[in-house]
Amino acid sequence: MKKDVVLEVRDLVVAFDTDQGRVRAVDGVGFELKKGSILGIAGESGCGKSVTALSIIRLLPRPVSSILAGQVLFQGKNLLTTPIRQMHKIRGRKIAMIFQEPMTALNPVHSVERQMKEVFELHFPRLTAVSVRDRSLEMLTRVGIPDPGQVLKKYPHQLSGGIRQRVMIAMALSCEPDILIADEPTTALDVTVQAQILELIKALKEKSGMSIILITHDLGVIAENCDQVVVMYAGRIAETADVRSLFKNPLHPYTKGLLASIVSRAEISKTVLPTIEGNVPSLSNMPAGCRFAQRCPFVKQICLHVTPGEVPAGKGRTAACHLINEEPE
Repeated sequence: MKKDVVLEVRDLVVAFDTDQGRVRAVDGVGFELKKGSILGIAGESGCGKSVTALSIIRLLPRPVSSILAGQVLFQGKNLLTTPIRQMHKIRGRKIAMIFQEPMTALNPVHSVERQMKEVFELHFPRLTAVSVRDRSLEMLTRVGIPDPGQVLKKYPHQLSGGIRQRVMIAMALSCEPDILIADEPTTALDVTVQAQILELIKALKEKSGMSIILITHDLGVIAENCDQVVVMYAGRIAETADVRSLFKNPLHPYTKGLLASIVSRAEISKTVLPTIEGNVPSLSNMPAGCRFAQRCPFVKQICLHVTPGEVPAGKGRTAACHLINEEPE
């Protein structure tokens, strides 16, 4: 691994056993997370973003899921072959995760204090009860929760969506992890609270120096918060780039379609917005060749039969498309 890389995913393949047989939800995904940076993973629902994230910390549901191939390298270890007892020490302590929906991620029958206490009991067993409470109050204060003492006493259903999300962030950051995985951290929140949560995550990142994987389908969130971007489609990577290059000059037809679909303030009222025709193919019936070929406006005969590999497309960029020349532009 490079010195500035804190996490490297190599050729990850994840499958699920279904009534239709075994399907690959993630098929050959690989990327690098640099120290102190924010990596965005974007794509439509079902493209494999969350499965990739859960694979990193080995929280996929068992026995229906299987990691068939690949490596996840962190601090010289392959997390996919690390004994589960060691993974218990890494999860939360070294790599933490903000889950997609705090109402279901938080335990409804335990108070906020009980759930935060569990984090410290697991990773810092020598702390006294007073120290645990003090650190819990400190973390809730750091994430901008007013009257943290009262919030500790409450249960998840007694809190607003924004406060629940902040509690989740506080729990994730309690151990000061090296890496934070934020899976759709602003889902179901209103626009104002979304902005507050994202600003909070960025501010905490700047203060602590941690690295972040930000999973979202919102390209606006990617543009404002990320340094690098991985665009996924149907379980594979379509394009990787730094955020400025991606928005200035998208290379993959899928990326172009996503960017063209963004609503602009300059749009005339009631204008018909561009869309990507067709639907994402079923995981149980993936087409041969390029998985985006059936929806691609630039499709060629080779796209229907030959699977494109990720090829260099400029400094720090790759694109899995037959239309991309291997030579940098």
